[in-house]
Amino acid sequence: MLFLYTASITGLQSGLTRKWGWHFLPFLLFCILLIPFFLLPHAERLVVFFNKGRGYEWMLGLHKIMIVISGVVYVSLSLWILRKHKQTLRDRFSKVEKINLVWLRYLIYGIGLIWVAVFYGDDVIIFSMVALFVMVLGYFGVKQVGVFTEGFFPLSADGSVVTEPDSSNEMQSVSFTPIEEKGKYLRSALSQQLVTEIHLKLKQVMTEHKLFLNPELTLAELAGKLEVHSNHLSQVINSAEGKTFYDFINTLRVDEFKRQVALPENRKYTLLALAFECGFNSKTAFYRNFRNATGQSPTDYLRKQHIEIKDI
Repeated sequence: MLFLYTASITGLQSGLTRKWGWHFLPFLLFCILLIPFFLLPHAERLVVFFNKGRGYEWMLGLHKIMIVISGVVYVSLSLWILRKHKQTLRDRFSKVEKINLVWLRYLIYGIGLIWVAVFYGDDVIIFSMVALFVMVLGYFGVKQVGVFTEGFFPLSADGSVVTEPDSSNEMQSVSFTPIEEKGKYLRSALSQQLVTEIHLKLKQVMTEHKLFLNPELTLAELAGKLEVHSNHLSQVINSAEGKTFYDFINTLRVDEFKRQVALPENRKYTLLALAFECGFNSKTAFYRNFRNATGQSPTDYLRKQHIEIKDI
């Protein structure tokens, strides 16, 4: 259930499918194997129970082994899905601070700890951990902000965009379809010449209109401005710039900050005020992306450039 929930909330699977049924086969198998035990008279079942499963030792051993394997496999798969989801977010959004599903990662870690406690802890430890886990889960579940689903632009026969994306059709949700699933065919249709053309157009639009100043900028919105498919644009950014959409946009914001902070008339503003003007939406996002782009903190950069500005 943990794996299926993670797959559903990240958009890997949408709705119930026949493939999901395979995950329940081990459980159904043990139910079938236990039918002879369930058919025993009540007194005989009590004897088996009080003798710790005498006569069913092999089944209990197999059951424990499969439980351990199931825990390791499904916790690992859930974390792997979250990792892919994080990459997809960075390919589609210019800010991911509040839509990264960190709380879901905490949920998986918490279930992993409870899983270990079931085998090595007593009832007090187990139920105490479960109670604490439920409270923590509730906190992060309420705090988490939804991820906006992004529609894909309809294409004509030649691959050009037919209409602009309609922002009214965006619905708040915690999942969306990853680029890899819908874009395999579209990615393969791009030639190197087309990649170069889109890249040049992208650089021109960013230089002239500075769309990165919009802290809510998404891949779909930028693709609409360029009149290209969002999957095509993602491929261009990944191949020509060697970056995700998130890193590409935030690098431009860092460069803009460096230009703005060098102007004498901007020295009267605070560091954070200039960062907000350049498209960042929080101090944490600004500091993290500045360090990733330059290898140093904003204050270290200003000191080396002999620029004095308020660091608040």
